[in-house]
Amino acid sequence: MLFNSIHFLFFLPIVFLFYWFLFNKDLKKQNILLLFSSYYFYACWDWRFLFLLIFSTALDFYTGIKIQQNSSNLKRKIWFWLSICTNLGFLGVFKYYNFFIENFVQLFSDFGIQINAITLKVILPVGISFYTFHGLSYIIDIYKKKIHAERNFIDYAVFVSFFPLLVAGPIERATHLLPQIKIKRYFNYQNAIEGLRQILWGLFKKVVIADQCAEYADIIFSNPGNYSGSTLLLGAFFFTIQIYGDFSGYSDIAIGTAKLFGINLLRNFSYPYFSRDIAEFWRRWHISLSSWFKDYLYIPLGGSKGGTSIKIRNTIIIFLVSGFWHGANWTFIVWGLLNAVYIMPSIVFNTNRNNLEIVAQGKTFPTFKELTAVCITFILTMFAWIFFRAANLNIAFVYISNIFNESILMLPQIRDITLMLIIAIFFVIEWYGRESSYALEFLEKKLPLPFRWLFYILIIASIVSHVGSDKQFIYFQF
Repeated sequence: MLFNSIHFLFFLPIVFLFYWFLFNKDLKKQNILLLFSSYYFYACWDWRFLFLLIFSTALDFYTGIKIQQNSSNLKRKIWFWLSICTNLGFLGVFKYYNFFIENFVQLFSDFGIQINAITLKVILPVGISFYTFHGLSYIIDIYKKKIHAERNFIDYAVFVSFFPLLVAGPIERATHLLPQIKIKRYFNYQNAIEGLRQILWGLFKKVVIADQCAEYADIIFSNPGNYSGSTLLLGAFFFTIQIYGDFSGYSDIAIGTAKLFGINLLRNFSYPYFSRDIAEFWRRWHISLSSWFKDYLYIPLGGSKGGTSIKIRNTIIIFLVSGFWHGANWTFIVWGLLNAVYIMPSIVFNTNRNNLEIVAQGKTFPTFKELTAVCITFILTMFAWIFFRAANLNIAFVYISNIFNESILMLPQIRDITLMLIIAIFFVIEWYGRESSYALEFLEKKLPLPFRWLFYILIIASIVSHVGSDKQFIYFQF
């Protein structure tokens, strides 16, 4: 079931009406409704993998209780590692097994040794990386005695499988989401309106921006040898806009949908393409994942303690793991390594926290220095996205080499003036809304009611006019 599908258009109002009008006086029934709705939502992808989700949920629920119950450090470690290894084992089999086997076979083949290895013909369970990380953070926090184990299976299961965030995040923490699930929730009209407004903006980013950019990005990246350098550069630009519109659009829809049910999810994007350096970019891009890696990998490795060499080592590890988390392909690893290289000067010279405030805060326009920094960061990010998008490293290198020749000075072979104008308008709206949690939020304060409604109608009309492709969200594959 896609957020931008007719199926979801009927699913959401039905769940909403039952939630607030039939079960509004009973928290337990509300949570049961959310759980079964979430399982139905997930089963629409592939009902077979629903059992994997339920098993993973039950395992972490039970092991969490056993970890807390045991005073023996040995028994606590046994239960802890049982959960960690099982969760990572599932992730490894479904997501990484074939990658390691194929590279192992290729390595021996390079030395003239032929090995017949067995690969698995399985599809990747949608959202497995996201709900696995939910469970891992929960178990780790219990083991470190930061939280108590949840004793209500329904509440815990809702935390893991809440349908807005189930397949693509944000990656929630038990400390943030579980308390909201366990307390009585009351309908708040203003919060619901905010949720609908954020859903609307998310759909616009997905359907109008991301999906239209995807049409050209897919064509160009599939045959990079057939296009001029300027067209390839344009293709990289389209994918850069596509992945932001796609994933931040999903996050906006997820966060907005959760607001309809009285639940606040973690913010996942904060206008990353207005960043002035790579460190700032990663504070603003996929925030829930970045903070997860910081808390559960970077800090346990020693964080910034121990000198520059330790910081460099830990930073490289974080970005390599982040790349590999995105997929079992060398392209993602190179993408992660490239971002590590980008951020390294700020780590070495301790300037990674220079840009904590919003760019041009309180101003209409940035300074020339700020604009230059934003443009350089955007270009570096766009270059890295080429590796992220390419099917393999060979295609990525061909793509890049074909950019940097005399044909880069030619007019692009693809010239969609309408789409470029829409992208420009999109960036203007994002710029004026950059001090808000999402772009449309600023309209509430800036525009009179009639103009706001006119703007909403235009957005809805643009969404309706572009509906039909039903393209999956990029991050479903992770």
